[in-house]
Amino acid sequence: MRQLHEFSTPIDAGLYLPTQCKITQVRQLTPLEKWFEIEMPNGAELGHTPGQFVEVSLLGVGEAPISVSSSPTQKKGRFEICVRNVGMLTSVIQKYQVGDAIGIRGPYGHGYDLDDFRGKDVLIVAGGIGIIPLRSLINYILDCRSEFGKLTILYGAKSPADLLFKDEHSRWRDGKNLDFRCTVDHGDSTWEGNTGVITTLIPDLELELKNTAVAITGPPIMYKFVVMALKSKHLPDQQIFLSLERRMKCGVGKCGHCQINGKYCCQDGPVFCLTEIRKLEEAL
Repeated sequence: MRQLHEFSTPIDAGLYLPTQCKITQVRQLTPLEKWFEIEMPNGAELGHTPGQFVEVSLLGVGEAPISVSSSPTQKKGRFEICVRNVGMLTSVIQKYQVGDAIGIRGPYGHGYDLDDFRGKDVLIVAGGIGIIPLRSLINYILDCRSEFGKLTILYGAKSPADLLFKDEHSRWRDGKNLDFRCTVDHGDSTWEGNTGVITTLIPDLELELKNTAVAITGPPIMYKFVVMALKSKHLPDQQIFLSLERRMKCGVGKCGHCQINGKYCCQDGPVFCLTEIRKLEEAL
């Protein structure tokens, strides 16, 4: 009878061992979302690209994949995440304060290939908490402004109270060669902006079709309609990039939770070109 180890493949323990990091700043953004600044030990760099994620672990609680929200151009030795309170781990981490330690694995995944965006106009389409990972790309572009063309940001949320990073909206709105448009599904007495789903912002866009790259992140139901609206402007599939973060768990392609027809969102993605997604059933 063969022994179990004869069938086993070697396991890289480093994939599963979190680095102990320290929380250096905390800010409540909405009743559900909390922002954290995380410091790596000994001045180490996270080394991420926009669109990647980390596995956040809490001793005795578990771990979960969380998008990196800061640009690698900022805060050397530190990075930022924003956590929505939707489960056990996220409810516990919302109680953490400055000085508390958390475990970090990563960064993981295939983020945005910045060469697909350099020298082009960039259209950002962010729905709900999709603004969290896209903020990393937005601020990268703003910090390396000469490398990119016109930047257009479309951001939609359910209500004014659900809007994230409100203190940064003025920078996005007033930046050179930048067009920031915001909408909410349902306004209130204080809201003076656009009311309607995010696709209502697309018809008025004037895009240079041959020179525009698009990054989209938001709830899965949004993707189908945003893609349809962009295709009505005849934007080619190869210039549209989407982030598929659903069902990710281990982050290293071992558990299989995020597999879609042989593609692993945590490793092959979470960022995919629309040409790839067209071949994956249930991706859109």
